[in-house]
Amino acid sequence: MKSVSLFLSSGRRASLRVAAQGGAKKGGVQPPQPEGGGGARGSNRRRQRAPPILSSRMGDSASGVATSDQQQGGAPHARGGSQAQSTSKLVDALRRQTHFSRQEIEALCRVYKKLVSSASSGRLKSNNGPNNKSSGIAASQTSNEGLSRVMFRELLHNTFDVVTEEVLMERIFSAFDRQAAGWLRLEDWLLGLSVFLRGTLEERAIFAFHVYDLNNDGYISREEMFLLLRNSLVKHPQDDDPDEGVRDLVELAVRKMDADRDGKLSQNDFRAAVSDEPLLLEAFGQCLPTHTAAETFLATLL
Repeated sequence: MKSVSLFLSSGRRASLRVAAQGGAKKGGVQPPQPEGGGGARGSNRRRQRAPPILSSRMGDSASGVATSDQQQGGAPHARGGSQAQSTSKLVDALRRQTHFSRQEIEALCRVYKKLVSSASSGRLKSNNGPNNKSSGIAASQTSNEGLSRVMFRELLHNTFDVVTEEVLMERIFSAFDRQAAGWLRLEDWLLGLSVFLRGTLEERAIFAFHVYDLNNDGYISREEMFLLLRNSLVKHPQDDDPDEGVRDLVELAVRKMDADRDGKLSQNDFRAAVSDEPLLLEAFGQCLPTHTAAETFLATLL
């Protein structure tokens, strides 16, 4: 408002000068001619130059408002420095918890942000379509939740070459989703990928066990083994009773892996069996990427 007042007062002074010049002309006294033309032409030029003054001063005023807002919310450099420091601490913490270098973590953060932004943009477009009468606020509130199941499954199939059954797709997502939030936070993404792509044999065994433990009771039961093996193996049944062969495999797995002979596999049973025979890691269906797919993906981060 101050800049507007200044402009209005300058306009009033210009009007008074024009009036004074007109009065002097009637009295026979010629006012001094400004450089570059007559009085009327000079005043016109002054009036024509006024809008840029308004524009520049309004810009100064806008800057002042922004500066005021920044002062209320803290100095921009201080906020930026604090945010950068917080991000740096997060990266350092994740570097200690994962098998990734700092450069790889930063690259994975960019990939995550791009995926979430892409998914959020798609949701906003669909929610703001011509037939949607709901407010866009709800859509914006869900835009920053994290990586969705749908996007994650596309990654499993297209990027990590995980071609598996629906139930295993869901269980792999659940193994990543440590908070059971229904979407993957940045920490979930990085910690999950660390095991998924570079985990030790023991880490991958624990991951696979969580995938195969369908009801999260801490055991892989005969029923769960049967369901997993049947979905993985029986695609085009040719025998009269294809389930009989699956039941035979379940019994073979129990005899091979059930160390304490309680008829089900605990995490300790599974880890010990995988340690003795690594080929048993994905005994009940694919839940990890192929070596080639993992190395190809990691190469894109460098």
